[in-house]
Amino acid sequence: MDEEIEIPPFFLCPITLEIMKDPVIVSTGITYDRDSIEKWLFSAKKNSCPVTKQDITDVDLTPNHTLRRLIQSWCTLNASHGVERIPTPRPPISKSEIEKLLKDSPSSHQNQVKCLKRLRQIVSENATNKRCLEAAGVPEFLATIVCNNDEALSLLYHLDASETVLKNLLNNKKGNDIVKSLMNIMQRGIYESRAYATLLLKNILEVADPMQIMTLKPTVFTEVVQILDDRISHKATRAAMHILVNVCPWGRNRHKAVEAGAISMIIELLMDESFSSDRRGQEIAMVVLDLLCQCAEGRAEFLNHGAAIAVVCKKILRVSQTASDRAVRVLLSVGRFCATPALLNEMLQLGVVAKLCLVLQVSCGSKTKEKAKELLKLHARVWKESPCLTRNMILAYPS
Repeated sequence: MDEEIEIPPFFLCPITLEIMKDPVIVSTGITYDRDSIEKWLFSAKKNSCPVTKQDITDVDLTPNHTLRRLIQSWCTLNASHGVERIPTPRPPISKSEIEKLLKDSPSSHQNQVKCLKRLRQIVSENATNKRCLEAAGVPEFLATIVCNNDEALSLLYHLDASETVLKNLLNNKKGNDIVKSLMNIMQRGIYESRAYATLLLKNILEVADPMQIMTLKPTVFTEVVQILDDRISHKATRAAMHILVNVCPWGRNRHKAVEAGAISMIIELLMDESFSSDRRGQEIAMVVLDLLCQCAEGRAEFLNHGAAIAVVCKKILRVSQTASDRAVRVLLSVGRFCATPALLNEMLQLGVVAKLCLVLQVSCGSKTKEKAKELLKLHARVWKESPCLTRNMILAYPS
């Protein structure tokens, strides 16, 4: 604008305080710019009206054509002041158009390719379209062809399906096992497809009920560990670790993960220099180790790895509070249940005792300090020669 002119306040979006280009009304009766309210509802995943704070029970957005025409007329009248006219927005995609696309798709390979290309275009336009695609059954359609179509797999991931849709895919009544389909892709797909399959599996298992998680087949754990081994991508590696975190609170799943080689793979990952810059990744890896070391098989596999104690000790006070806490928990698990003279001597030689003493002295979480103190007290008799142990601790546990 060439000069300051007064803009009618009801032309402004309550969220951005800018002139609305595509005003829409939500169920509370308040008008917002479409792009702003879509980001609020779908990207930020908030379900309340920014103005009234009431719940938005219906996410359908009704175009406010009257207000849009008023804004366009005002822009035209003030064109001499440098105000540009707002173009009439394209109408959002209709459910009937999507349903027709899906209906025509199975008729030929060419129609399927055309359908997926159009769906990709629709997904990229705006968040409202994604919800419309869900309502038309697009996720369920894509789930039936992901095994044989990389484009369908990519689309299903980028659709960013809601929790309800993910649960529907997992509980499919038509016999389509989405977990099995993703396993097939993770076993035989190209690297990019395997990454998408891992990311989707993570999202789906996050909404699964406990019984579905407890009955996961060993092949799931085998393929997840293989993803960690292949290091396909940073996202896929982190997603694979998230899967282990989500499913390993259940004891039987810990056994499956250990048998699949998860402990050794996580330790190797922590030893990788390229992984050392990923603080969050290291935290998740330490959580996985902590979970798996809560079972006897996990502790045995942990101690079978020659570098395990040194790697975990190194992470204390060098990554984050979370990583330090989990590292101390791991050492406490093996120190409490697997203590042998050789192991305790190795822990002493590798600086574990010194690190635990340091944890007690620095600013650290109280729970972490308690666990460190517990482990030191537990083996004070054996470690009494260490210059790090306080006299009081040694006297409390005389030989």
